[in-house]
Amino acid sequence: MKIEQVALHEVALPLVSPFRTSVGVQEHRVALLVELRTDDGVTGWGECVAEEDPSYASEYLSGAREVIRRFLLPVLTADPRLSAARAAELMKPVRGHRMAKAAVEMALLDAELRRAGISLAEHLGAVRESVPVGVSVGIMDSLDELITAVDGYLGAGYARIKLKIEPGWDLEPVAAVRETFGSAVALQVDANTAYSPVDLAHLRKLDAFGLTLIEQPFAPDDLETHARLAARIDTPVCLDESITSARDAVTALRQGACSIVNVKPGRVGGYLEARRIHDLCQAAGVPVWCGGMLETGLGRAANLALAALPGFTLPGDISASARYFHRDITDPFVLEGGRLRVPSGPGIGIAPDAAGLAAALVTTDLVPLG
Repeated sequence: MKIEQVALHEVALPLVSPFRTSVGVQEHRVALLVELRTDDGVTGWGECVAEEDPSYASEYLSGAREVIRRFLLPVLTADPRLSAARAAELMKPVRGHRMAKAAVEMALLDAELRRAGISLAEHLGAVRESVPVGVSVGIMDSLDELITAVDGYLGAGYARIKLKIEPGWDLEPVAAVRETFGSAVALQVDANTAYSPVDLAHLRKLDAFGLTLIEQPFAPDDLETHARLAARIDTPVCLDESITSARDAVTALRQGACSIVNVKPGRVGGYLEARRIHDLCQAAGVPVWCGGMLETGLGRAANLALAALPGFTLPGDISASARYFHRDITDPFVLEGGRLRVPSGPGIGIAPDAAGLAAALVTTDLVPLG
């Protein structure tokens, strides 16, 4: 495969409602899209999940654009045997920048598989035509607002509720949701690294609520405290920000820092590395689920393909398009009985519609090649 042209599109999509976590508040999603055309006229699309500022991770959107332009595309276009499978090795001399690399790999996979007439789901090894999905509920201004939101999501049919928590917003909202909706609701919490080692005893109180898991309570590099919590709490500990590669997953599992892994393709460097994490966790009997980064329909489609693999036994944070956007840049994904359909067309199975992309477009940068 030879890359003939690349365009980097920045898009901005207002959120249906502000989304607050322990990291901050988002009112819109700004995303970087990679449009890659090959010498045989096939177009592939990728999405970079880096946020505008380096709060969730060290990467940020404008930095990812610069890395793709200046460092990643030159090494890829210089290789006469370029393929999606070789991309990670070719980009290896560029340290880090996994979200930028994942976006480029996704575009290469999309183009390569479209040319071959194979879906990403089939290529990765999917075993389902649809997957159960959950919804992530942000930190609210009041318990009444939280209960109203959760009631709406359960009414829509979501298979699992995840509550964002932070010190001062944890035991009380979790108790309110559990008491209101009962023990049958699959409920989990996500701290986004908001706690410290002094909070171990406090977090153990979450055992009272029969949670599916507690996600990433401590700093990404603090596996020791996660392991201490895991040894003292009945609720399973899940890692998110700590897992940036298959090697990280092995290390965390060996140290007893978690018993469940959240797999985000952008965070780990791409869908092929995400599949490696799935494979090793499946071999070890460790459940995995697919996390979300407020992706547009492009990233949502690819995440559904990944979540259809056999080891993804817990509902992911993929959600219907309407959960976040009034209007997406692709045809919307619609919840059907608590599930979303996995795209079956070639590549990621979806592409931006012209009107949707135009409505969200902020800038387009045509990258000069060679």
